[in-house]
Amino acid sequence: MGDTGIGERAFHPGFEAVQNAMRQEKADAILHLGDFVYQPEKFPKNCPDPYIQEIKETLAQPYSIRIFVAGDNDLPPQIWKPKASGCWDRIAPMATPFDMLAQKNPHPGKREGVMHLETALFVVLDAYEWNDPTPWLKPVMNEAQRKGLWVIFALHEPALTTAWYKEKRQTVLQQINALRPDLVFAGNQHSYERFFPMDVPLENGTLPVIKKSKYKMGAGVTHVVAGGGGAKFKPFADQQGKSKRTAPDTVFDALAKRALMFHYLTLEISHDTLTAETHRVCPSLPAQDEKQNPRWHADDPMWKNISLECDGKEAGVTVFDQFEIA
Repeated sequence: MGDTGIGERAFHPGFEAVQNAMRQEKADAILHLGDFVYQPEKFPKNCPDPYIQEIKETLAQPYSIRIFVAGDNDLPPQIWKPKASGCWDRIAPMATPFDMLAQKNPHPGKREGVMHLETALFVVLDAYEWNDPTPWLKPVMNEAQRKGLWVIFALHEPALTTAWYKEKRQTVLQQINALRPDLVFAGNQHSYERFFPMDVPLENGTLPVIKKSKYKMGAGVTHVVAGGGGAKFKPFADQQGKSKRTAPDTVFDALAKRALMFHYLTLEISHDTLTAETHRVCPSLPAQDEKQNPRWHADDPMWKNISLECDGKEAGVTVFDQFEIA
């Protein structure tokens, strides 16, 4: 899960519903895809203790293994991101330490690393100080794949999305897919998206995909955007009529499913099978005012023609999507 609802700019009832449902799963580990805090001030001077305490109580203490990714809202504020919380230096120590790598050079970035968990290798990459990870990561992956481990990447800003498109097919997406992980999780976009398993992008930008939700290991790389942890919803670019940020047709053709909803995923991983379920979480909504509305700029007329996945549905948790690799 990612993009949680801690802080005054988020929708806290959504976060409460998601994290309460997650705790009922009694999971062995949590993977948080970044953007823990949405604080309201420009260029904050510090990270308030209540944010850190809530993270500790809801996202750290309940889980024996904690894999955390840094989001842009967690890093120090910048001109382009003046409301970033600067909380990462206090969040990072709550994560389970990465594995020590045998080689000293080349090495991962300061917010990158790997963690072996029985039948899987988890890899955290830094979307904001991006360097092709192949030189340091390829030897680690070769060993993991030789042992038959599943390989799961995590980064904050997605390599592929229809929410607010940035052209990365010949850069980040190409570099990730060339390494051939089984799964790639990202956050940043406050929505859910799953793409069909795909190969390395072609030179003309075409994305070769296999349009299946149950497929064999090695058939392709599945990218999932899971940013529905409590941050307010922003419509997909095509819903807003933002042509410059609307994804090309080949990206939409690779899309298996998407929705604006609070959610989390569960993974069941054995030696032979990896099964993923996406759980839609519909919270009990309070009285609808601007501060208690899950929509970004809730009074904008664009919302008249854009629905959320939970609109008209009862509060509760429901399986929304599934896929399986064997």
